[in-house]
Amino acid sequence: MGENKRKRGRKPKNTSPEALDLPATSSAPNNNNPSSMDEVFSVGNVELIDTTASPHYRRRRGRPKKLPKHSDKPEKPPVISTTRRVPRSVDNVGDFMVPGEVGGPTALAVAMEAGPVWDSVSPRVVPAMDSVVKVFCVHTEPNFSLPWQRKRQYSSSSSGFVISGRRVLTNAHSVEHYTQVKLKKRGSDTKYLAKVLAIGTECDIAMLTVDDDEFWQGMSPVKFGDLPTLQDAVTVVGYPIGGDTISVTSGVVSRIEILSYVHGSTELLGLQIDAAINSGNSGGPAFNHKGNCVGIAFQSLKHEDVENIGYVIPTPVIKHFILDYEKNGAYTGFPILGVEWQKMENPDLRMATGMKPDQKGVRIRRIDPTAPESKVLQASDVILSFDGIDIANDGTVPFRHGERIGFSYLVSQKYTGDNSVIKILRNSEIFQFDIKLGSHKRLIPAHSKGRPPSYYIIAGFVFTTVSVPYLRSEYGKDYEYEAPVKLLEKLLHSLPQSPDEQLVVVSQVLVADINIGYEDIVNTQVLAFNGKPVKNLKSLASMVESCDDEYLKFDLEYDQIVVLNTKTAKAATLDILTTHCIPSAISDDLKS
Repeated sequence: MGENKRKRGRKPKNTSPEALDLPATSSAPNNNNPSSMDEVFSVGNVELIDTTASPHYRRRRGRPKKLPKHSDKPEKPPVISTTRRVPRSVDNVGDFMVPGEVGGPTALAVAMEAGPVWDSVSPRVVPAMDSVVKVFCVHTEPNFSLPWQRKRQYSSSSSGFVISGRRVLTNAHSVEHYTQVKLKKRGSDTKYLAKVLAIGTECDIAMLTVDDDEFWQGMSPVKFGDLPTLQDAVTVVGYPIGGDTISVTSGVVSRIEILSYVHGSTELLGLQIDAAINSGNSGGPAFNHKGNCVGIAFQSLKHEDVENIGYVIPTPVIKHFILDYEKNGAYTGFPILGVEWQKMENPDLRMATGMKPDQKGVRIRRIDPTAPESKVLQASDVILSFDGIDIANDGTVPFRHGERIGFSYLVSQKYTGDNSVIKILRNSEIFQFDIKLGSHKRLIPAHSKGRPPSYYIIAGFVFTTVSVPYLRSEYGKDYEYEAPVKLLEKLLHSLPQSPDEQLVVVSQVLVADINIGYEDIVNTQVLAFNGKPVKNLKSLASMVESCDDEYLKFDLEYDQIVVLNTKTAKAATLDILTTHCIPSAISDDLKS
């Protein structure tokens, strides 16, 4: 740049892109060069052109300002333009110019060209926006550390949209532990009381309705579209933070795969998009270019090394939730195959298991004892196919043209109680089983599903069950690093041996004269009571209440024991409850 010096005087007509230290993709196209327009607006270049990076930045007359050399990261322009970004359509590639500064040379061109572009988009997208509502919720979460009380209530706002049958869809985490839910239509000043019909924890979807007929006046349900393909344009509509009116962000589908649903602690089909999804966008619809809903915004990736990565619940998962509710009158969940499997990509491993060169599949490592599959499947079986669809050695199945996806997608398309045909290889022989699919039972559940936590108190010892919300309450968001290793090992690897098995712990000891010396016992698992194994909290409470022995003996983890006099312990419990303002020594669900 230092060699391109020019004399004082009139400014040249054409400003070089290098003079403003801007990247080539942000420079104004040369209208006389069609190849330049194709380079900026090519289908492969999916980034929106930033209107603040206009080469028509006006400088004062006189000596040109000395500019720094090019760098890998161009400096941001000194003025942030508030011009709305005009969405590009593949059909109108290169039909309009890049907007410049207000009053600049390109302002007239934008005014002339923007009209036809919006005329083609508005009829497809704008009517669907009237079906997007704002969701107001008051939450009252249980206090898992003090299970006899609840936390202070708090309010939140999110988004939702109207579907057929006078129903509204939003995210499950938007109405989790709700005490009151209200909806407000676009452009309205009235909030209507809503009723929660179903909450799908695994898929992070909730269904609401409103009894007031006034709410439904002028509301048209959103129509669902097909699963989009890569690079399809999507528009996310909702009410994120930063304002009270409706917000629209646009992007493209950048990935389609099995995603980890943070709220549900499950893995289901999901879409990754590059449109901004912020707090408050949760539950808002994602529209395609035809104005049909192709998903629900529900989470985003926040990391210093990534930008604009949002995730959308696709229509197959949404329709599964809706049909499940219509079929059963309630949400029953997504079934899973209760096995843990291993890839069979190593040729020696395949040969050792008796697989032929043309056979592919995955090896079963272990089976959930509570799953229906445990009656027919065995460890070291090789799953060859599911419902007639062959499974590859890496655990994937054909999805669409040029795409593969994890075979758990096939299982998630089923409903709880459906039958499926599984072909396996066992001792070099092929077997075929017809199994009934069920939901997964975890030893440490990921959610309480709206139920208050269970507890039992005797002589100041607070017994409760371990769950992910309990660990989060005790150790914060970093419970995966702060919680005791014994509990984390059971969280990640232990399987329940019976459907009603629970992990019972001594949460804390409410100090009293009777429990002197036991004050430091915290979050320690109870293994047995008076020599009998503890299966769950209800069985422990029943054994303690009916105990006629002289002593109460609890066997704990780490080879600890607690011994209390039976009569003295039961007599001291009432005074301890009074001291700590606890209404009952046992939770309501354990009384029945």
